[in-house]
Amino acid sequence: MTARRTRDLTAHLGSSGDRADAIAPLAELADAVTHVPLVDGTTTRFVNFDYAASAPPLASVHRAVTAAMTHYASIHRGQSYLSRVSTAAYERARVTIAERTRARSDDVVVFTRNTTDALILLASATPGRVVHFDIEHHANLLPWRCGEWSAVVAQSTVKASLDALDRELASRPAALLAVTGASNVTGECPPLATLSELAHHRGARLAVDGAQLAAHRPIDLAATGIDYLACSGHKLYAPYGGGALIGRRDWLDAAAPHQPGGGAVVSVTADEVRWKASPARHEGGTPNLVGAVSLGAAFEALDALGFDVIREHEATLHRRLLTGLRELGIEVLRIWPAHDDLVAVASFNVPGHRADLVAAYLSAEHGIGVRGGKFCAHPAAGAVRPVADRRGSGQHRSRNQR
Repeated sequence: MTARRTRDLTAHLGSSGDRADAIAPLAELADAVTHVPLVDGTTTRFVNFDYAASAPPLASVHRAVTAAMTHYASIHRGQSYLSRVSTAAYERARVTIAERTRARSDDVVVFTRNTTDALILLASATPGRVVHFDIEHHANLLPWRCGEWSAVVAQSTVKASLDALDRELASRPAALLAVTGASNVTGECPPLATLSELAHHRGARLAVDGAQLAAHRPIDLAATGIDYLACSGHKLYAPYGGGALIGRRDWLDAAAPHQPGGGAVVSVTADEVRWKASPARHEGGTPNLVGAVSLGAAFEALDALGFDVIREHEATLHRRLLTGLRELGIEVLRIWPAHDDLVAVASFNVPGHRADLVAAYLSAEHGIGVRGGKFCAHPAAGAVRPVADRRGSGQHRSRNQR
């Protein structure tokens, strides 16, 4: 968030001076303003509407990383003072993530590279068939194809889509139902507590791709019954190569190590390897301290800012964006046009113009960053329809700045 955006936020919420002072440092980006060249030879302040893909770091996250680097040393493998400090920072981040996602006491947090990596790990650990919607991001589509999987076609309403999922789960046993928490194409959020009940009623567990959800909404694994959550730092204002899989331990302890290597073993001989339990079992090699610390710091910062504050501000910006698009005759796209549980992500179509050319025009002429394409969610991009008449079309995507 730029300093200007921070002032807009606190003014909009009617914050007192003290509250504004408290909010501003939490919402500030490490590099608030960037200027980019235009085709006419001038420059302008860059307006980044592509945070849904990769968000820049919060200043507080960047400070946490800088502080950790002043004491960087080998993690879990040394007895020196710096090694103990680095190990403590790494494990503290694990505890922070578990606390901020309201994980159960026996859940485990495994650090990964990103959401895709986390779901590949879960796919290797899932002991049976996986069911998911066809509209998932590729991170929640492709990993399951290493085993038995079924894709349920999303219907035109949430209720009809849930009914289709239930019929598929009832048709034959499934170990896991895997769904997105918030669509990276349209921002639509399925009812996770309802999906948890549906999965558990049919004897399956629920995994949630939380890449788009975690930056916008509080997550409570225990209360909602989510069994596994995957998330990425680069979606959470912590783009330092870290992600996490949070969830039930038993499948992960029974699975083959995700990254066989040093740190994942109890002992090794020429003939035998004794593997550790999770999370160390899946974190072989030198751990990514920066990724872990930044992810923990991002969860802390968003929690401190308050998701009620975030949601209110995003809703204001989202309404302004959608109203402006419609006034310009631009089609706003959804998978479920009547569904109103949304995070601040929007897809739109400019009739008569190619998506990639519109994105290029906005960048070259106005310094505005949006994306044109299928957003690593090809079936979802093909399923969107204008909110008004529900016909499918091409698409762009933008995510409001916060």
